[in-house]
Amino acid sequence: MEMKKRISLELRNRTPAEVAELVVDNCRSSDGEVEGLTDDFKELEFLSMVNVGLTSLAKLPSLPKLRKLELSDNNISGGLETLSEKCPNLTYLNLSGNKIKELSTVEALQNLKNLKSLDLFNCEITTLEEYRESIFELLPQVTYLDGFDQEDNEAPDSEADGDDDEDDDDYVEEEEEEDEDGADARGEKRKRDPEDEGEDDDEDDD
Repeated sequence: MEMKKRISLELRNRTPAEVAELVVDNCRSSDGEVEGLTDDFKELEFLSMVNVGLTSLAKLPSLPKLRKLELSDNNISGGLETLSEKCPNLTYLNLSGNKIKELSTVEALQNLKNLKSLDLFNCEITTLEEYRESIFELLPQVTYLDGFDQEDNEAPDSEADGDDDEDDDDYVEEEEEEDEDGADARGEKRKRDPEDEGEDDDEDDD
């Protein structure tokens, strides 16, 4: 399905100004450009255009409230300066699986002052020596690169949860350990059961 048509379907009788989230994954951009999005989507906070065949962001409209942008599995190789012009308030950007090879390409994100999380999985740039150190140096505002910060702490699922997530993880691990102990105990009980049954049978025979 063409991107323009998909966007009009996703509106579901709303005006563009009423849309806060828009997902158009796996549709098709006919010429590698963003199609069907206009400046009227001024309330948009989340936009996902995964695997739509994008090669350029040049036709991205002004989206002043956009905070999260999913662009994974496209063919974008540059032109990222458009993002700081059109989406100045981005906090999360996923460019995984694109054609990004050079640090100079990513340098264009320096003007995204609120950018906290950047994903570049499966981009050629990740094979560069000292890739992570270089990105954190280039983009000091970024806290999480490919899901982890500079100390290899994992990014929380949502910004709102903050530090609580770490405690939850510990709690889950404890539960898992208890489950394993419980499973061991059940295994021992199963081993003993046949003997117990045998004893019961003997008593019945008497």
